[in-house]
Amino acid sequence: MRHRRAMIVILAAVVLNLAIAYSYIATHSFSARERPSRLETFVARRLRGLATSPGTRRLKNPLEPTVLAIAEGRDHFADHCALCHGNTGDGDTTINKGLYPPAPDLRADDTQRLADGEILYIIKNGIRFTGMPGWGGTDEENWKLVLFIRHLPALSPEELKLMQEVNGADKEHHEGSH
Repeated sequence: MRHRRAMIVILAAVVLNLAIAYSYIATHSFSARERPSRLETFVARRLRGLATSPGTRRLKNPLEPTVLAIAEGRDHFADHCALCHGNTGDGDTTINKGLYPPAPDLRADDTQRLADGEILYIIKNGIRFTGMPGWGGTDEENWKLVLFIRHLPALSPEELKLMQEVNGADKEHHEGSH
């Protein structure tokens, strides 16, 4: 009898949660123009973490953050990544304004706290149900991108100018470098 009562309570909780979810979905749109809610962001980050193997999280960047390696990562980023992420990594681009969920600010703690291997995994494999494709590429060029992403919070005006020379950031779709 007690087991049956527990099952009824669990079933009622499941039905209630499904009703709440349905109500939310029925009264909200799936527009890419809306910002994700805090709950949606929380769940998405946890799912991303689950999708990355523990071994990947333990990977450390084998490249030293030399001026040359960071510069090569910077030029690659300016040519391939800034279209969505912006030269500064802030995501303030025309394309990103239409993405859902939007590309994150790569300078922010949420990104900078990721392990090197997690960033590498995201670059190589992308993230499902987002605008982030899996780019593949060589390990060396991807590790240089990881170095540059780590460097973004300290990006200098001179480096920003070099990036603008690579991608023509004066064009609206490369904005993001206020």
